[in-house]
Amino acid sequence: QVLLMESGGGSVQAGGSLRLSCAVSQYIDNTYCMGWFRQAPGKEREGVATIYTGGSTYYADSVKGRFTISRDNAKKNMYLQMKSLIPADTAMYYCAATNFVCGFKPVGYTYWGQGTQVTVSS
Repeated sequence: QVLLMESGGGSVQAGGSLRLSCAVSQYIDNTYCMGWFRQAPGKEREGVATIYTGGSTYYADSVKGRFTISRDNAKKNMYLQMKSLIPADTAMYYCAATNFVCGFKPVGYTYWGQGTQVTVSS
């Protein structure tokens, strides 16, 4: 049973933009905190942005001012708008959901998507 499914990844040049989408199963309602994570080859998975049930958003310092997380509860979708992309943003991006512990630590999240690749060339 697929509860989360990402889309929208691709290859762009530095300075470009991408919008990632996460389709959310009906079994994950708006009481769940959700987030975007990324993992580059040879590196640990890291939190990029989170959106709490009340709508508060938080960003990793490395993406502040460039990425925007949003959520459409009616359409059961979550988004990550990425602008001014740099090669360091290259990674597999995952959406995740939790009703346990919100924040930037992957261990707190219960449900994960399969990931979508983002590649930024210089």
